[in-house]
Amino acid sequence: MNQDRSPLGLVAVFTLILPLLSVAACSTNPATGEQSFTAFMSEQDEIRVGAEEHPKILKEMGGTYNYPTIQTYVDWVGEKLAKVSDLPNLKFTFTVLNEPNINAFALPGGYVYITRGLISLAENEAEMAGVLAHEIGHVTARHTAQRYSAAMATNIGLLGASILGSVFGVPGELNQMAGHFGQLYLQAYSRDQELEADMLAVRYMSRAGYDPRALESFFRKLRQEVSISQRLRGRPDEDPADNIMSTHPRTSDRIAQAIRLARVPPNADPRLGRQDYLARIDGMLWGDAPEQGVVRGRVFEHPDLKFRFEVPPGFYLSNSPSQVVAYGPDDTTIVFNQLNQKDASQVSDVRAYVAGWGGGRLKGVERLTVNGIEAATGSARINTSEGTRDVRLVAARFARDRIYRFLFLTPPGATAKHSEDLRRTTYSLRRMTDAEAAAVKALKLRVITVNRGDTAEDLAAGMPMESFKIDWFRALNGMTPGDALTPGEKVKIVTP
Repeated sequence: MNQDRSPLGLVAVFTLILPLLSVAACSTNPATGEQSFTAFMSEQDEIRVGAEEHPKILKEMGGTYNYPTIQTYVDWVGEKLAKVSDLPNLKFTFTVLNEPNINAFALPGGYVYITRGLISLAENEAEMAGVLAHEIGHVTARHTAQRYSAAMATNIGLLGASILGSVFGVPGELNQMAGHFGQLYLQAYSRDQELEADMLAVRYMSRAGYDPRALESFFRKLRQEVSISQRLRGRPDEDPADNIMSTHPRTSDRIAQAIRLARVPPNADPRLGRQDYLARIDGMLWGDAPEQGVVRGRVFEHPDLKFRFEVPPGFYLSNSPSQVVAYGPDDTTIVFNQLNQKDASQVSDVRAYVAGWGGGRLKGVERLTVNGIEAATGSARINTSEGTRDVRLVAARFARDRIYRFLFLTPPGATAKHSEDLRRTTYSLRRMTDAEAAAVKALKLRVITVNRGDTAEDLAAGMPMESFKIDWFRALNGMTPGDALTPGEKVKIVTP
């Protein structure tokens, strides 16, 4: 037998490959001039991957925000920054996503995304420019190529571990878990990459005529918004997964450090662009888009698909294009989503679908009728990344190709406590009437002029949020407790 074809021989080969790759497959970074490990993704690969993934991003993130004045504005600011970047000849594509959550990210090859939620939070053009410049920095520093190459190297190592595991009896599930952990770990940028992207953002902002300190002012607003979301979810120590903070681990100290390290000369008359910015965003959509369903307190309504449901008191609803999640007390979570239409149309019996879900692990599977809708349910105890959870699946068939699903997740010690509330959530699912669907309206962001005698508390009181109104007002306008309004100044409010 050839030793190199044996499992142990292959492991030895993989052990040799990794250090060779780390030495031989480094490239000079176009933005920093330093060596970086990009063995598995060339610059042409980056352009190809970005083009291939772009339509998938649009599908997964709710599509583009159809508000031409804002998209044109973002293009203008983004292209101004791209021209002074370290890859001025790369064709950048800037996209405003129809997504209420505060987020921005970039794909390799120059695809930069910013959500309308982030645009509504920013106070001026310079703050938005700082976000775009930061994402351009990730592109020019080739951070995705570095992450991808590191992931591939990790997978090579895990392949060796898998072969080794087959020799020494390590269960295949452990190998799969190791692979999933490696991918999860590489989803967020490293602290060094974030610092590097901030330093590049400072450089590009300065070259384009902006004050880099706008990076700091926007970060303060972002922390305000995250604090509100944390309190709404009842999880004060957990950054929302759908927020920019989860993929861009930064602190105000590191941003200040980036400004110092970039060593750019100050602009004599830096552009802030507050009046232009506020004029552009006046009237834009705020919060959920009706075509994606809307959250109103504890109720989720979808006027296009004509269904609604309600979660128990103490739960906070968060909507995204792919699912609705409710965060409740005792780490209880409700996930609501839709089985894809192709698979749903092939389900002949809802009970059989539930019985086969998760490899047939659910127990006590039974049929239900929920407000005239055919449904079924079953439960199990499973291990998750958050620990052991009791899970209950409810599947409800609205049409031949439409099956909606509730997934209730509770720690075992809290299951009995919340079972009746979760049962009521199941039976709150119903069809909407035409009149109910027509009554669902979008919320708008409005820019108003402060009158004499106006206070932040008075203006916040008229906004349609159910809680934390003054906190939302301050976050939208970059204010802190004790800040007073000045007659004649412009501020943002949310209106029905």
